[in-house]
Amino acid sequence: MALISSARDVLKKKGLKMVTFSIFTVVSTFASCGFVPTNENMIIFSKNSGLLLILIPQVLLGNTLFPSTLRFTLWLMGRFNKKAEIKYLLNRTGEVGYKHLLPSVYSSLLVVTVLGFIGVQFIMVCSMQWDSEVLSGLSTYEKIVGVIFQCVNSRHTGETIVDLSQVAPAILVVFVVMMYLPPYTSFLPAKGGERLPGNSKRREPKRSYKQLWENLKFSQLSYLAIFIIMVCITERKKTKEDPLNFNVLNIAVEVISAYGDVGFSTGYSCESTAKARQGHEDKWYGFSGKWSDQGKIILIVVMIFGRLKKFNMKGGQAWILL
Repeated sequence: MALISSARDVLKKKGLKMVTFSIFTVVSTFASCGFVPTNENMIIFSKNSGLLLILIPQVLLGNTLFPSTLRFTLWLMGRFNKKAEIKYLLNRTGEVGYKHLLPSVYSSLLVVTVLGFIGVQFIMVCSMQWDSEVLSGLSTYEKIVGVIFQCVNSRHTGETIVDLSQVAPAILVVFVVMMYLPPYTSFLPAKGGERLPGNSKRREPKRSYKQLWENLKFSQLSYLAIFIIMVCITERKKTKEDPLNFNVLNIAVEVISAYGDVGFSTGYSCESTAKARQGHEDKWYGFSGKWSDQGKIILIVVMIFGRLKKFNMKGGQAWILL
């Protein structure tokens, strides 16, 4: 804060002491609390990329990457200090019983999974919001740092530099999925007969190609989230023009109804749109009748997938939610 004059000016205008703000924000960020002593959260610091870069590692180290950092720290200590206790902690994580100290493979894949989630969010936010009002007034460098900060915070911490009410519905659904996932969620493919963390059962030995297919399958909930995100992307123009009808809840109802082969629909209401006097009419067919061709094709795939869901009821076993 002492090196960033613009950030100091913000604190002076709000009557906050630099030391108080720094200690409060660091503790809150590392503990995944999300409290910031400003009314605007971190939006007011959206142009202070230096401050955001300082907070990003604290968000990761205090939450999703804590087990990996802990294990790396022990490994680093073992390189300089050949004590038996450190070797025991690294090799006998199950016997230690400390849930934050994970096995080597799990810790490594946890890093890959966390960075993968951040990468997916970064690509989506940049592709859909780069020239929007949400990131207006920021330079290219400030946008990149700000988007990374936003994506990192979607996993539990909750500090934000943008007004979430103006974010595209597809991105909001992605954020909802990220918020739902436990902090140590990881893609952890296991070999046949191997015992998984948090699971007392052993996998039955299978052929390599069958095991690979089992590891790559997602759970039913994951597929639903993916389909909802895809529809939100195809209908993003209408969600801006007609937000009362084309909202995430109505889209979710339509997708889940198609997946369950139910047929429920919220329909399309002329009274729920601000353009009722410009040629809009109530329609007796389902809400999906107002969707684009791409959205309808996705819904067809969802209905077919819903019919075949019994063949994937055990999907997602390679993903560990811990």
